[in-house]
Amino acid sequence: MLLRPSAFTTLLLILCISCGESPKKNTDKVEEKIAKTDTLPKTENDPSPEEPEEEQAFVLTEENAIDFFFNYAKELKKNKVKLTTNMGSFTLELYDDVPYHKANFIYLARKNYFDSTQFHRVVKDFIIQGGNSDDRKTSKKRADIGRYLLPPDTKKGHKHHRGTISMPSSERDNPHKLASPYEFFIVVTDPGSYHLDGSYTPFGRVIEGMDVVDAINKVPVGDGDWPWKSVYILKAEVL
Repeated sequence: MLLRPSAFTTLLLILCISCGESPKKNTDKVEEKIAKTDTLPKTENDPSPEEPEEEQAFVLTEENAIDFFFNYAKELKKNKVKLTTNMGSFTLELYDDVPYHKANFIYLARKNYFDSTQFHRVVKDFIIQGGNSDDRKTSKKRADIGRYLLPPDTKKGHKHHRGTISMPSSERDNPHKLASPYEFFIVVTDPGSYHLDGSYTPFGRVIEGMDVVDAINKVPVGDGDWPWKSVYILKAEVL
């Protein structure tokens, strides 16, 4: 004779089955919730280690310029700069024993400062002076690079021979003849302009393309020795 399960037994069986299934369903819901949380896009307030903080731009000042160029000069392996103008190109060789001025000139060339500046002062049979412009972009470049002066370095035996590149003094109150770092002049006088020795710092010489320098020196000028025909430096390239 078949035995029927009692109502109590049947109820007990149902409860056991229900209890056995509950943990799995609850676990599935928890895992699903974690998965959705992990795949949510980051909000603007979420920290993001993949995005580095923006570096503050380095600006040269009268307080840090000398230390900076002292260390910069020690790392330099090159000492030539080619200037390409709208009248041709010429190449400069910079003196290793005038480290601050050499380092400054190469640094500015690599920062593309000289590009689009002009030879803004031309004195016939004397000098051509470059590194400035009436373009606002030049003023902005100077502001971005920094405001500083360089000390004179006139006791290395270098003279202002024809073809010498030297650095003018700042027009600011300047009893010690500190050099304006953004401008330079090249001597055209043959054999040289030796009355400048001791007052300005020669830091290199033209080794190729002096005919281009002479051609620039011959352009007509107006008031303030500013050329009527603009002579642009198109590119300064460290060689």
